[in-house]
Amino acid sequence: MMQSKHFSGGLKTLVMKEQELVALVVDDEPDMCWALEQILQGEGFGAHKAYTAEAALDTLKNTSHQLVFLDIKLPDIDGLELARQIKATYPSLPVITISGYYYSDDPAIQKGLEEKVFVGFISKPFEINEIRNLIHRVIPKIIHPE
Repeated sequence: MMQSKHFSGGLKTLVMKEQELVALVVDDEPDMCWALEQILQGEGFGAHKAYTAEAALDTLKNTSHQLVFLDIKLPDIDGLELARQIKATYPSLPVITISGYYYSDDPAIQKGLEEKVFVGFISKPFEINEIRNLIHRVIPKIIHPE
C-alpha cells in the first residue's frame, strides 16, 4: 500500500512505500527536543528523542530512522564524536548537528561537513525556517540515497 505524505509549505509531496519518515532528536535539553519534534512533525516526520548519546545509540539500534538532529554538547560524549559513530555504523543516515557553542565557521564544523560526517549545521538559537529549509534540502537524499 502506498501512502502519501505532504510536507508543509507546498514544497514537496513524498510517496513512500509503507514507510513513515522518522527522525531522532538528540539533545540533553527537553525543551529543545520538544521544539524540534514539533517542527519535524509539522514537516511530516515522526520523531523520537534521546537525551544522551547512549540513549541515541540504543534507539538507533532498535528503531529505523531517516534523519538525526544531534546537539554537539551532550552529557556523556561529545556530539561530534557521536556523529562519527553514527556515520560509521549507519553511513546513509543523514545527521544534522545543532549547537549553541559552535558556529558554522568553526574549524571542527567545517571539517565535519567536508568529511560528510554530517549534512548540515544549525546554531542555537535558530529560526524555525532554518530547520524547515534544511529538512527540505535533505529530503531528496533520504528518498534517493547516493
